[in-house]
Amino acid sequence: MSFLSDHKSKFNDLDYHLKNKDQLRRIANGGNSILFSYPPIEENEYIRKAEELYSNNAIFINIGDLLVTYIESIGWPDFKELYHDFKNTPYKLFKAEDSNDDYFNLIITEIINADSQGKIPMIIRSGALYGTGIENINIMEHNSIVTLSLPLVIFYPSKIDEDNLLFLNFRPASKYRCTLIK
Repeated sequence: MSFLSDHKSKFNDLDYHLKNKDQLRRIANGGNSILFSYPPIEENEYIRKAEELYSNNAIFINIGDLLVTYIESIGWPDFKELYHDFKNTPYKLFKAEDSNDDYFNLIITEIINADSQGKIPMIIRSGALYGTGIENINIMEHNSIVTLSLPLVIFYPSKIDEDNLLFLNFRPASKYRCTLIK
């Protein structure tokens, strides 16, 4: 289906789940997240529509911009060296066990900030997570996300193939702690 024929149904589903938080937690196995799935090629259209519909109620957290912010905080030359050192274990660079200043914590902090303002945290450009070792399930299962007052919405470029969720149309992804809008 194309954006024109598909978006109304998906945004209606999103509205329903945002208004029915108790049901969301049951469907999401205790989670507090909504994965909003769409074809990667139509990402710009879906984000534009979401910004049009939710600009007053949500804060859009651009994961790509946060990645650049994280890299700049380290410095490009140092980041290049670190990335080379951790190329086989990127999660140690982006989601370090002993650091509160990594990319993962930057994402979590932005989500918490949105919620503290009474706004729906909406992650966009989640394709930037590819290659970081951070999975959507890492974000959805974080204690701070599960206890948010408003659900986290992750705009998720993907497709459903034989009931499997495929991030960026090819990488298997988890849909366990969330409600999936497909």
